[in-house]
This record gives sequence, structure tokens and C-alpha cells, in this order.
Amino acid sequence: MKVSNEDGTFRNTYFQFEQNGETLTGKLFGRNIQGTLIKGTVKDGTVHFETVPPVREAGTPPNDIQYRAVVFEGKIEGDKIELENVNRKLKGMAERTTKEAATPPAALPLPPLRNLPDNNLVRTPPMGWNSWNKFAGKVTAEDVRGMADAIVATGMDKLGYVYVNIDDTWEAGRDAQGNITTNRKFPDMKALVDYVHSKGLKVGIYSSPGPTTCAGYEGSFGHEVQDAKTYAAWGIDYLKYDLCGARTIYSSNEENHRGLYQKMGEALQQSGRPIVFSLCQYGENDPWKWGTETGGNLWRTTGDISDKWESMDRIGFSQIAISSYTRPGHWNDPDMLEIGNGGMTGDEYRTHMSLWSMLAAPLIAGNDLRSMSDETKSILMNKEVIAVDQDAAAKPVQVLASVSKVETLWRPMADGSIIVGVFNRGEDIATSNLQLSKIPGFAGKKLKMRDLWLHRDVPTKGDQYTALVPKHGVVLLKVRAQ
Repeated sequence: MKVSNEDGTFRNTYFQFEQNGETLTGKLFGRNIQGTLIKGTVKDGTVHFETVPPVREAGTPPNDIQYRAVVFEGKIEGDKIELENVNRKLKGMAERTTKEAATPPAALPLPPLRNLPDNNLVRTPPMGWNSWNKFAGKVTAEDVRGMADAIVATGMDKLGYVYVNIDDTWEAGRDAQGNITTNRKFPDMKALVDYVHSKGLKVGIYSSPGPTTCAGYEGSFGHEVQDAKTYAAWGIDYLKYDLCGARTIYSSNEENHRGLYQKMGEALQQSGRPIVFSLCQYGENDPWKWGTETGGNLWRTTGDISDKWESMDRIGFSQIAISSYTRPGHWNDPDMLEIGNGGMTGDEYRTHMSLWSMLAAPLIAGNDLRSMSDETKSILMNKEVIAVDQDAAAKPVQVLASVSKVETLWRPMADGSIIVGVFNRGEDIATSNLQLSKIPGFAGKKLKMRDLWLHRDVPTKGDQYTALVPKHGVVLLKVRAQ
């Protein structure tokens, strides 16, 4: 099934159909190397079928996309089928091909595992913007220019938002020499990079260790060194490297993942330009334990976030257990920010920003920066909260108390203060009674406390601080001895 991406490129999806009367079975070949089962019917010249999702294991998030059926409808036209992916409203013509055309290339050898040197980049968590959460496959060069303009116009750059990252769907194919080329949405990547650099900002780009990316565009498989040199020649400063396409070739184990990312890590370090290396493989095989060794500066620790409370809450609080793996230049990445995209309330977005900052997570905005509300600006541009994220000590966040649906976290800062976050994960307003003597290192001391969202000092009375925390909201305090 060939579908136009409307940028001069096409995406191919392969099916193996087996018909028995009106019953249709077979497989869809995509990210799953073994193929995904399909079932459906053939009747009166039409076809209807859907994928058979794998059985969900206990504890698997209910919104994980791989556990949803994908539905197709089609009309048989001679030896072809006019098909529509109903979920995504994508139409294309399916025609007969060979098994070889649908078979991914054979795996290439991976390098012997070794520890790559530290590239000395991003000593504090990287901050910036990424195109995917808002624009997905519709992003254009003009959008990227517009975001760079908005970062400067709003003053976000002065707060640390410096990376303007282009996610998937910028790629075309390769030229006769094997060099990666851009599609018509990005007619001149070098000129675009130069424009963003002229604003005092940096530029990120996206690829995959597989032959194709998540969206089915050209990946870096077999061209790692060549692509790294191309990125360097364009002036790229940051690479997000997404596992997706490699899943059709390599089985998921630590050795393969380390080898795949080390291969590109080596290429980046030999490219002649400092390039931040962002590993995106969804936390499979615990990358926080080995990501640094592949030359990585940050590594995704979870599946994709969505602009919903349930997704952000689940992802964010799952990170506390592995927070000790963060250190300057090497960061756990629980995915990009959804602040301002409209799926959560202001209180929920303040929780999002507070939790990511306490986790020392990358702060990569994912909204349209050109049309932010004042509330969105106040959340993304809260200097006092950003300072928590960017603290040079990079100490891990820890649990101070957990009572019902209220989680109280703490994190020590380089200046000797402690950040305390009181998070209400419940469905009603909660009253939190914070016992000050329980804050590590402050027992018996007279304390000064500042609310980082109200931007004012708050009084303490005896050994207790009482706060009303809204549903899905947060009270974020900076505590220090007087």
C-alpha cells in the first residue's frame, strides 16, 4: 500500500493476505519483525480487516498505541485494492509485489562494545523545542523558523531554551553518492540551520538506526558515518536517534541496542562537530545503565507521552526510582513537554513542569510557541522552577512522604537549599501538612520557605506547613535555613 506523504515522498506498508471464502487472514509488516496478524472479510468486491493487537500484559498502560487495533477498509479494483487506514484517514492503492520487496535488509555487523569518551556537552539538562508533539509529520522549514523567532521574541532563549529540534519527516531519499537528502518541506537544510544559528540558537535533527524511521522515512542504517558528516556540514548541534526502524532487523536485547547506538555515537564523535546525542529507544533494556557508554547525553526512559493527565502522571512518577542515574552531561529523558497543547488543565501543566524539573529532565517544549497564552508562558518561563531543573549539583529526587494520593518529593540544591514538591495525584483538593523537621538536614533549624509558583515567601508556624493542593496540582517550595 503506497501512500503519499504530500512532501514528495511515499510510505509503503506491506500486507500478506490469505483468503478462504469470505474470510481474510494474514499479516501486516511494519515495525514488528514477525509481522502483525490481521483478520477480516472479503465480500462483494470490498475488504474489511483489522490488526490483532498483542495481549496486554498486566500493568501495561491502557493508552499504549501498539495495543490498539488498526482498521482498514478497501475496494477491489482488478488486481489492486483501494485501501484506507481508517484510524489515520490515510488512503492509498495496494498492489501485488514480491516477498523480497517486503523483506527488510539483513542486519549489518555491530561494533565490538566499548565505552566512548564523554563529549562534555549539556552539563545541565538540555532545553528547547521539538516539532513532534504539535506538528508531527506536518512540520515545515517555515514552522521551524517561526519557532526560532518566537523563542527569541518571548525571551525563552534567555532562560535556556536554545535547541530548536526538527523531529521525523524531514527526510527524502539518498542521492547517487548515498548522501541523505531533504524533502520539499525542507528545501535547504543548511540555510535553515544558518537562520536558526543567526538567532543565537542551536538546531537538532532526527534519524533512526534502521532503514526507515518511525514515520517510514529514510533512516541511517548502513550510512551512520556519512549521515553524521552531513549533519556536521549542515551545522547540526543535536541528534535524536529513534530505534523504531531497527526493530525490523535487530532483536531487542541490550547488546544489540548498545551496538546500534554506539555505532552512531562513534560517528558523531568523529564528525568534527560537537553534537548532543539523544537516545530514543523507550527505556528498553534499561538505557540509563549503559547510555553514557555509547556516547549518549540523554536517553528516553519510557514510551511516548501524550497530552493527557494519565500519561504525564504515569510517566513522571515512574522516574523517581531511576533518578540516581542522572548526572551532569547524562540525563534520564521521560519525553517532551506537552504544556500548552490543550489536553490538560493549568494545574496539571504546572505539575508537569514541576515534576520534570525535580527530575532534572530535559525541558523540551512541544507546543506552538507563536501563539502561547499568558498562562502557558508563565509555566514554561517560570525562572524559579527552571532553576530547579538546571541546578548544577544534579542531585536525584527522592520521596519524602506518600500519603493517599499526595506525594511529597525532595531534592537538594547546590546552594544548600532543598526543593520540596507536594503533588496531589487525587481527584479532589487535598490538604497537605508538611512536617518541617522531616526535611533532611533541617531538623531543629529555623527555616525560610518560598513558593516557586506564587513567587513569594510563605510563613511557617512551628514544625508544620499546611497547604491546600488542587486536584492534580502541586505546591513547589524552596526551603533553606535562616
